[in-house]
Order: sequence, then structure tokens, then C-alpha cells
Amino acid sequence: MDIERVDPAPDRAFRRVVLRQRWENLTFLHWAVAPELVAPLLPAGTRPDTLDGVTYVGLIGFRMVGLGFGRGPGVPYLGTFWETNVRLYSVDGNGRRAVVFRSLDASRLVPVLVARATLRLPYLWSAMRLDRDGDRYTYRCRRRWPGPAGTTSRMVVRVGGPITDPTPVEHFVTARWALHTRAYGRTLHLPNWHPRWPLHRAELLHLDDDLVTAAGLPAPAGPPVSVLHSPGVPVVFGSPVTLHRPG
Repeated sequence: MDIERVDPAPDRAFRRVVLRQRWENLTFLHWAVAPELVAPLLPAGTRPDTLDGVTYVGLIGFRMVGLGFGRGPGVPYLGTFWETNVRLYSVDGNGRRAVVFRSLDASRLVPVLVARATLRLPYLWSAMRLDRDGDRYTYRCRRRWPGPAGTTSRMVVRVGGPITDPTPVEHFVTARWALHTRAYGRTLHLPNWHPRWPLHRAELLHLDDDLVTAAGLPAPAGPPVSVLHSPGVPVVFGSPVTLHRPG
């Protein structure tokens, strides 16, 4: 089986655009983890994607801007919010690489309800904010619903210079063009496209996080092996494709 390459940005044109949005002010924290620890958490028909024998757990904070349906404009007010997600890395039986979200905390309740009802994505409603002081970014999150209520995260980073040649690990955890999710008894592959990430080095100044363990993952062992920042990219999603059905 040929596994999809980890490319800077694939050529991909969707006949039907399902969603469009922009991701801004992203910070990526990643820890290496043994594949066997996360394998039971992935949807049927997928397995952990690995690099040099390990896979990764990601904690990503950012701003969602202009979320909209199809090729139309973003939804006013409700389409822009803060988000923090915990994610894993998967590959399916067709060799397609993707991410698997263990949790997605968002600061608008209506998008949370819609995502949970349609694609069964594990969105949660949280109070969130991002404060910026020059090159210093502080991300805060406190979960409201459905729980565990009061779960919090606070991460502070200092953003450095741009990256002209990402390392294999930096490509592996950012150059992802789909998500895998389980909905209505099926595993779905939902493709997306965006330009190549403009990445910057970043330094983690502080982290106090409960989101990773609340997502059913072991507490990170030590500091993250990768800390990255990006000003953002525009994103479009294509139609979901059924990957696996029971039986």
C-alpha cells in the first residue's frame, strides 16, 4: 500500500466545497508518543501514522475566522471564534494521512452544537481568549459544556523568526489535508486544502493544561518536542467520503 506523501501543499480542487474558513494566530505544541498508546482511540479502519517509529499528540490553539458553508461568505458573528484542539495523527487503508480530533474546544455554542449534530465531532463549548503582547501570545481556555466542566488550559509562547525549511517532524504534524472521524456508525474521510503553512519558530514560556488528559490521553512526559506558530491560512473542505462501515 502506498501512503500519501507529507507534502507542503497538494494540488487539490474540490468539485463541491462544503465548508470554508480561515485559521489565524495558531500555536502548535506536540509531544511524541508510542503508537500503541493511541491506537485504541482512533476510528475503525485507521491506525496511528508514525515517523521514525513514533506518533504525536498535538495541542493547538487558534482563531477560527469567517466559517461559512459552500463558497459563500462566512457566517456573521457565529462564524468567528477561538478554538483549542487536541489531536492525533492517522492513516487509513487507502494510505491517506489525516488528523483525528480527540477534543475541540470552541468559544461559540452554536457551531459546537452544529458540529456535534452533523459530523459527530467532539466539539465542546468553552470560555476562551487570546492576549498578545508584542511577540508573546497567551491562550486561555475554560470548558463550560458538556464537560468535564472547569477543565482548563493556559499556554504562553514567544514567537520567533520564520522557518524556511521545516524539519521532517514539522512537516509531519502540520502538512495534513484531511480528518478522520466516526459518525453514524461509519468512519469518514473529510479532505481539506490550504496553502503551505507560513511557520515560525516559537518558545514555550508556560503551560498549565488539562485538555490533553481530559481527552483520554496520558499526561505529556516533559516539554513538547515541537513548538510552532503560524499567522494562518485560508481553508476549504470537500465532501466527506465513507471509509469504513461495520461488518
